[in-house]
Amino acid sequence: MKTILVPTDFSNTARNAAKYALALANQINASRIVLYNAFQAPISVDPMVPTVQLLDMDLMKKSSEEGLAQFKEELKSAPFGNIEMDTFSEYNVLTGGINDLSKAVAADFIVMGITGGGAVTETLIGSNAVSVSLHSTIPVIIVPPEATFKKIDHVLLACDFKQVLETTPVKLLKSLLENTSAALHILHVNSSSEKAIDVSFESMVLDSLLKTNNPQYHFVENESFTDGINQFADSNNIDLIITIPKKHGFFDSIFKKSHTKRLAFHSHLPLMVMHD
Repeated sequence: MKTILVPTDFSNTARNAAKYALALANQINASRIVLYNAFQAPISVDPMVPTVQLLDMDLMKKSSEEGLAQFKEELKSAPFGNIEMDTFSEYNVLTGGINDLSKAVAADFIVMGITGGGAVTETLIGSNAVSVSLHSTIPVIIVPPEATFKKIDHVLLACDFKQVLETTPVKLLKSLLENTSAALHILHVNSSSEKAIDVSFESMVLDSLLKTNNPQYHFVENESFTDGINQFADSNNIDLIITIPKKHGFFDSIFKKSHTKRLAFHSHLPLMVMHD
């Protein structure tokens, strides 16, 4: 049984992501979607109002549950809305509760939206989607606000060709490709500031790991990782981009430099974040 976990705050962005999840569930024959709302106490910015406020937790819980019920009914009228849908709400920080819930419901994927907010939001604040993708124990698909579902026929894996044996989530990749029947494209973006690497051995190892999936390898020169990914994706009919953050190496530096944040905020294609 395949289960997709969909966090929601009832925004238009969340609605779009939920509709994407419904269509994805139809393609991969998932049997259930779990709608999740993590609610918190409102934070007062008025210095004259005490920081700690007495809140009616039962009222907050009721509001969350009613919101989920309404959201569920709305999705039932959407295409592919006949799939089984469960709801769960709790008083929690989204990034704190989602891993426990994903284990409890045996979720295979998390699908959530992202909203752009300008340079300050991207650099200093980030987003729940990016935060969840960094800490989740299962793959997270981040859906841009204007993205609509397109059948996943071509997936793009961004690869640095470093320690691929230790860092490539082969089982997850193969499962995704098996469930979508998609073609796999592997892309390396090189810039003049990056040290030259010998990819022959690492690419041979990667090819042995994914040989049965017949991956196609691509190499592009671009000073911007984000532009390199987006331009290739647009030119090659890519439906889903995959990145793999690492504890050490290329993708670890990407996250530190917020390059993947930029890709999440600025790509018009869904971005799947997998962990090794």
